[in-house]
Amino acid sequence: MPSEFQYDDNSESTAEAFAPDARRRRIGYAAGAFDLFHIGHLNVLKRARERCDYLIAGVVSDEVLELTKGARPVIPLAERLEIVRSIRYVDEAVAEVVPDKLETWKAVRYTHFFKGDDWKGTERGLALERSFDAVGVEVVYFPYTEGTSSTRLRRALDLLESTATASN
Repeated sequence: MPSEFQYDDNSESTAEAFAPDARRRRIGYAAGAFDLFHIGHLNVLKRARERCDYLIAGVVSDEVLELTKGARPVIPLAERLEIVRSIRYVDEAVAEVVPDKLETWKAVRYTHFFKGDDWKGTERGLALERSFDAVGVEVVYFPYTEGTSSTRLRRALDLLESTATASN
């Protein structure tokens, strides 16, 4: 697994975002697989951009997804980066190649971390809040978009594929 972050930027660099004249800028970070991109992903990025001056989207690498979720994404990382980079709410897209969000922060240096509310109040969410609180990062939760998820889309694709295979 690569040990460095891979940057793919749409406009100014993170360093420029933290320039002296930008001391009060809110740098947001929204991480996700962004596999089978859907309205829930768009909602998170849109809401995140409304809450910050500069939005970095962390697209989780294939290897990290396999390590943390036990499955590779349907859409490869390079394509997911291209999709996310093309969203108007995103200022910069980076490949997230380590599972530790604090390691990501050390490389990217954001002030706000955006996450779906499925983590809120959980052991993982509370641990995330504690680690970010120690470095001055605010964790902001957004409501989960009901009815749509990459997991549900993947299941539907698997069902279609198995039905097609059975009919051959």
